[in-house]
Amino acid sequence: MSPAIEVTDLTKRYGDVRAVDGVSFSVEQGEVFAILGPNGAGKSTTVEILEGHRQRDGGAVSVLGIDPSKGGREYRDRVGIVLQSAGIDKELTVREVLDLYSRAYSKRLPIEQVLDAVELAEKADARVRTLSGGQQRRVDLALGLIGDPDLIFLDEPTTGFDPAARRRSWELVQNLTAGGKTVVLTTHYLEEAEQLADRVAVMSGGRIVAEGTPESLRANADRGTVIRFAFPAVDAPLSELIDPLVGDASGRDRRIEIVTPAPTADLAHVTTWALGHGVELQGLVVESMNLEDVYLGLVADDGGGAS
Repeated sequence: MSPAIEVTDLTKRYGDVRAVDGVSFSVEQGEVFAILGPNGAGKSTTVEILEGHRQRDGGAVSVLGIDPSKGGREYRDRVGIVLQSAGIDKELTVREVLDLYSRAYSKRLPIEQVLDAVELAEKADARVRTLSGGQQRRVDLALGLIGDPDLIFLDEPTTGFDPAARRRSWELVQNLTAGGKTVVLTTHYLEEAEQLADRVAVMSGGRIVAEGTPESLRANADRGTVIRFAFPAVDAPLSELIDPLVGDASGRDRRIEIVTPAPTADLAHVTTWALGHGVELQGLVVESMNLEDVYLGLVADDGGGAS
């Protein structure tokens, strides 16, 4: 089975700025592929090229076996796009919007099915302008699904959702891939990427600086394990606790955080120090790096650029 997306040495310039600088990756059919990065990293430009909305300067791109810059109707008929804002006429009802947009596709899902999927069945005949921000975002999501696409681009799909609605939307995305559809996701919610993505590409300065499963990115992170606790009120110099550590320690408002590649040794030192001074370490937590920790470390030196 050939990949749903293949990108090789993709480049895009804006004047002297290389917004996308030699990016290569592939997306397998039926997986969720997340592209993460700060504003200016080049992820939006990359996705717009994949969608066929922006021309590339160099490299090769194949999406569903088609060059999106030349795809035309055949390509657009197989792709669903959920923009950050669809710019729809808010005087229309939700049902009218879906009926209007569905006419652009040669195949389409039943409107009632899509309304149920995005939890808007009860708002089907409400004008879009009367909906909450989160409900309007669900309309955007519905527009990306109405044409029964093989590949769906989701750009910040759950912005404005409350936590419960966000989790239900995650279930929807998981159901889509279970049905064989491919999803490309851009999001600022690191928890969302960790929950949904089979693989993640982190962009910074127009390049991919890391790629892999969330688990592999955490495992390969140089920073290691995090130990956190409140520094107790004790008559002892802080250097006595900090200097012997293998890892790096930082503190704020008496909260100590130690990021270490040697958690066993550093935890043993910290607890031995506390026992020796007869104090408890309030709020003691030992945890592995999450995707957000890894992401922040990877993009810490990003200098910005095009989005």
